[in-house]
Amino acid sequence: MPGIIVNSRDSFDDAYRKFKRQCDRNLIVTEARARQYHETETEKRKKEKIATRKKILKKIYMLRRYESRL
Repeated sequence: MPGIIVNSRDSFDDAYRKFKRQCDRNLIVTEARARQYHETETEKRKKEKIATRKKILKKIYMLRRYESRL
């Protein structure tokens, strides 16, 4: 869990900004949003399939781009 040490000369806005930055670095908000809703196994497989397809298409695109330079 993120925590910050506040100096006496820090304003509330500065402390809040530091806290938000630390939360962003630790991906707390992202993880909380991901856990907010239950995801079924079929949805997980579907997302995985889409991600795999995306990776393959990206590789093909890069290879074609490389071959066109030869």
